[in-house]
Amino acid sequence: MLVVVHRQDQDAQVGQAPPLYLLAGLAFGEGGLLPLGASEEFVATGAEIGVILLLLMLGLEYSASDLVSNLKAHYPAGLVDGALNALPGAVAALLLGWGPVAAVVLAGVTWISSSGVIAKVLGDLGRVGNRETPVILSVLVLEDLAMAVYLPIVTALVAGAGLAAGSLTLAIALGAAGLVLFLAVRYGRVISRFVSSDDPEKLLLVVLGLTILVAGVAQQLQVSAAVGAFLVGIALSGEAAEGAHTLLSPLRDLFAAIFFVFFGLHTDPASIPPVLLPALALAVVTGATKIATGYWAARRAGISVKGRWRAGGALVARGEFSIVIAGLAVTAGIEPSLGPLATAYVLILVVLGPLTARYTEPLATRWSRRRTARRDPEREPVERTEAPAQTSVGD
Repeated sequence: MLVVVHRQDQDAQVGQAPPLYLLAGLAFGEGGLLPLGASEEFVATGAEIGVILLLLMLGLEYSASDLVSNLKAHYPAGLVDGALNALPGAVAALLLGWGPVAAVVLAGVTWISSSGVIAKVLGDLGRVGNRETPVILSVLVLEDLAMAVYLPIVTALVAGAGLAAGSLTLAIALGAAGLVLFLAVRYGRVISRFVSSDDPEKLLLVVLGLTILVAGVAQQLQVSAAVGAFLVGIALSGEAAEGAHTLLSPLRDLFAAIFFVFFGLHTDPASIPPVLLPALALAVVTGATKIATGYWAARRAGISVKGRWRAGGALVARGEFSIVIAGLAVTAGIEPSLGPLATAYVLILVVLGPLTARYTEPLATRWSRRRTARRDPEREPVERTEAPAQTSVGD
């Protein structure tokens, strides 16, 4: 698990950078401060490559055995996470009158936390070795696994596929994911040895070429190119995964930036103020439900009360993949206001997330002490003379 944190800490700028790229897109897009006549086709192609590389690098973070073990041990936390955080987004879309397809999309936007921002915050706060950190990572891993099922569903819905076509797409996606996991667990070393090379140029071309090929085949099967790239990342492990991760990180950063700028370019800044209040309300509600998710998952793992609050506060940030999900609907023209709301929502929570990670536990502890003091005033002097709580690895 600590290896995963180390890799994600290296990737933290992807989680921190989207707000800046989104703001740049808003500033230079249609209706912005300084609209530019950039080639839309070029930027759109770069954005598609950005999504593929984001999901490939996400798959490289985990080995198949890690995913399987996490799924077996922590699937209840994943179910609670999905129920508490996807439902508010779906309800909000229906209350706004956007229809069932937009409800499914907005459910995904509010569900998925930003692993990049969270990894950065954990490193900055010195919590990588804390007991609650594996619980946080387990929730993130389960969200990543859920995307392999969720993205094909969204792709079919936004494409207007019927029930039969959508069911076939989901069956193909689940079958492909199951097959890749099986092959990765049983023959992962063989696959990695076949791909691995001491020549960086050869390794880069093989991994990138294989990813684009699989993503293209997945796109033709209406499964989602992103899912295909994610599965390629899972199939690679060991030295091949480490080498590919190092070589592809600069490319991922470049094309991911293009994707976020592309999303901003297609969002008129004038359309954000009308949805700012719903976005703020949704951010408050789903911030609270993420805290509840982390608290429950940490409690189930036997973590202390302080660790439970830290786990909950750390999960609040949303970021890159919320925009990826919203981008699918924006490209398909599902709901004009969905893009602006998603932009405002992500901007709010990517700023709020580090604050909740830092202050949720101290505020909860202070509130608990005040409650105890009101119930039993005689204990208040004892509470005041206690040594300050330490955020240690064993806490």
